[in-house]
Amino acid sequence: MEKRMPFERENLLDLPDTYRELRATEPVARIRTYVGDPAWLVSGYEEARQALSDPRLGRSSPDPERSSRISDSVLFGGPRDEIETEKSRHQRMRRMLTPAFSARRMGAMRPRVQELVDGLLDRLAELPKPVDLHEGFSVPLPILVICELLGVPYEDRDHFRKLADEMGMLGDPVRAQAAMDAMTEYTGGILAEKRARPAEDVFSDLATMDASDEEAAKLAGGLLFAGHETTVSRIDYGVLLLLANPEQRDALVADPSLADAAVEEILRLAAPSDHGLPRYAQEPVTVGGVAVEPGEAVVVSIQSANRDERAFPDPDRFDLRRPTGEPHVGFGYGPHFCIGASLARVELRTVFGTLFRRFPTLALAVPMEEIQARPNALTGGLTGLPVTW
Repeated sequence: MEKRMPFERENLLDLPDTYRELRATEPVARIRTYVGDPAWLVSGYEEARQALSDPRLGRSSPDPERSSRISDSVLFGGPRDEIETEKSRHQRMRRMLTPAFSARRMGAMRPRVQELVDGLLDRLAELPKPVDLHEGFSVPLPILVICELLGVPYEDRDHFRKLADEMGMLGDPVRAQAAMDAMTEYTGGILAEKRARPAEDVFSDLATMDASDEEAAKLAGGLLFAGHETTVSRIDYGVLLLLANPEQRDALVADPSLADAAVEEILRLAAPSDHGLPRYAQEPVTVGGVAVEPGEAVVVSIQSANRDERAFPDPDRFDLRRPTGEPHVGFGYGPHFCIGASLARVELRTVFGTLFRRFPTLALAVPMEEIQARPNALTGGLTGLPVTW
C-alpha cells in the first residue's frame, strides 16, 4: 500500500520516521500526495541533488490538466508556467535579481541588521516575562530587513503579513488565490510609485526591468512573501534546537565564532514544514535508478535529504562542531538554489551571534510539548514561542 503524505511526526524537532525508512529502502518511492494523487517522493540526499539539478524536471508539466497535485496550495500545489517558456523565464528572472541579492550587497547590510537585532532585543528586555519571542523578535526582524531591502513601507507590515499568511494556507485554495491576487495588486502599486520616484532598493530595480507590469508585480509579491516567511521559522526553530541541546548552546555562548556553524546546522536540521518541492518530468528521466515518465509528479524532500545517513554521520544530532563534509540542501541545489540565501545567512548569523550572548539564560517558559505548530500552513512554523531568562 502506498504511503500518503503528510506522514506522522512525533514532535516539532524530529522528522517522521517514515523518511528514515524510505531512505533505507526506497530513496525514490511511489507515494500519494496530500490530496491523494500519485507521485514519486525523493527522500535521499544524492537523489535530491540529482532531481533538483536535472533540467528535465521542472515546475511545468507536458500535461498540466492531468498531472498530479501535491496539495491544494496555490504556490506549490501543482504545475506552473509553460514548458516552452519556463526555462527562459527562470533564467531571465535570476539575471534580473542576482545583482540585487549578491553576497557582497547582503554583507554590506550586516551592520544595519545588527542594529535592528539589538533594537528588538532592547525592547524585549523591557517587557514583563515571559515574552513571546516569535511575535516580539522572530517575526518583526525579517520583516524589517525585507522592507528596507525591497523598499516596502514598514507601516504596511500588518497588511502584507496577513496576505502572506493566507497565500501559504493549505485547505482553502480560493482564499489563498484571493490573497495572492491582492498581494500582486499591492506590490504592483508600489512598483508604479517606484517608477515615478525610484530609490536605492530592489523594487526600484524591478520597476525599471524589462518585464510586463503584471510579471514584475507577481515577482515582487513572491519576493515579499519568501523574503520574510521562511526566515521567521528558521529563527524559531533555531532557538528550539539550541534550547533542546544545552551543551551546544553553552558552546555557542562561550565561543560566538560558532554562530556560522550554528546557522548551517539549523538550516540543515530545522523542519518547520514537510511539504516538499514539487517537480514534473517534462520528458523521460531517471532519478536514483527509478524511471519517471513525462507528466509524473516528483516531490523532493529537502528536510529528509538533509538527514540522510549516507551524507551526514549521525544525522539527527545537532552538532556545532560537525566535521565539514557534504553541504546541506536547505537552500536547494543547482539552478534553483535560493537567490536569497546570502540574505538569510546574514540575518541568521547576526541573530545567533547575538541572542544567547545577550540572554545566556534564555529558556522556554512552557514545556516543549506545549509549543504549537502553525496548522495548515505551507511554510509551517510556530504560533508562538514563550520564553524567559
